[in-house]
Amino acid sequence: PGIQTTIDARHFAISAKIPEFSNKGRTLVVQYSIKFEQEIECGGGYIKLMSGYVNQKKYSGDTPYSLMFGPDICGTQTKKLHLILSYQGQNYPIKKDLQCETDRLTHVYTFILRPDASYSLLVDNRERESGSMYTDWDILPPRKIKDVGAKKPKDWDDREYIEDPDAVKPEGYDSIPREIPDPKDKKPDTWDDDDDGIWKPRRIPNPAYKGQWKRKKIKNPNYKGKWKIPWIDNPEFEDDPDLYVLKPLKYIGIEVWQVKAGSVFDNILICDDPEYAKQVADETWGANKEAEKEAFEEAEKERKAREDKEAQQAREEGERRRRERGDRHRGRDHYKDRYKRVSSHAVRFLPEATLELFEVSISDYHPS
Repeated sequence: PGIQTTIDARHFAISAKIPEFSNKGRTLVVQYSIKFEQEIECGGGYIKLMSGYVNQKKYSGDTPYSLMFGPDICGTQTKKLHLILSYQGQNYPIKKDLQCETDRLTHVYTFILRPDASYSLLVDNRERESGSMYTDWDILPPRKIKDVGAKKPKDWDDREYIEDPDAVKPEGYDSIPREIPDPKDKKPDTWDDDDDGIWKPRRIPNPAYKGQWKRKKIKNPNYKGKWKIPWIDNPEFEDDPDLYVLKPLKYIGIEVWQVKAGSVFDNILICDDPEYAKQVADETWGANKEAEKEAFEEAEKERKAREDKEAQQAREEGERRRRERGDRHRGRDHYKDRYKRVSSHAVRFLPEATLELFEVSISDYHPS
């Protein structure tokens, strides 16, 4: 079941008119399933919802849309999940980097948009992303901005630790030497003070020496934390209580380019009940996911076994051809050697008049 792309390296476009749907004052739920049966390499798998009049005979990538939702894959770099909303005739992609599934199994994508402009994104009936249109799309200016003119107050103490003002340097601390004579070092029996000078033990680091004295650190009782630029109301922000409202939806369409065709679009649903959408996903996708996975894994095993067999046959065929070439080379060498011995033997019995000519012919055949 479903709609499947068929021919490689093609642009596909198909649309259908739907009963008009307005999400003003209610939740919008858009859900569908997509299966990349092929190694898609590069191509889209998204759907579009359109408002107003659409000339379906000329439906294309230039046709305005109100919502674009779904995966787009190209090579190893692009594995994007598109979520684009139209506001006052301009398209705004979500700012988050959403990733799509890339295997060859069926996956269900669900977008939920609520009247408070919050949204949820589900993949296979599990929430993968959520947020608000106010923050995750650059549609309206932000409510709050940083006060670039603010300066840290002079009395702001952002030192988390300070030196202990009550610490006192121990008496005699500065007189502790850095090095001391090694108590284990003994004067050699052969040492002669007259000849060798006054013997002194070698010096070693003094374990009692602690370096330059420093006051220990303590928590700063006046610490106020790291100062941050404060946020203020953005004077350019003007709220739109209908930010979430799309123009009444009248058409749904699939408009994609694919290097390798074979994608299956199915179970498209537009409604206002997330629980109902979840139930539909469970009944259509959830009931078959394990069987599909097992069938896919079994097909992969058969494919691998077939490829291994073909590779083994190719290796055996290559080995057979190498043996045949070796046999032919040995046959030619045997023939050459036999011809050379026979010819050399015949020379001894040829008349002197023909000897010179025959030697030339042997030399031509065996230059060595």
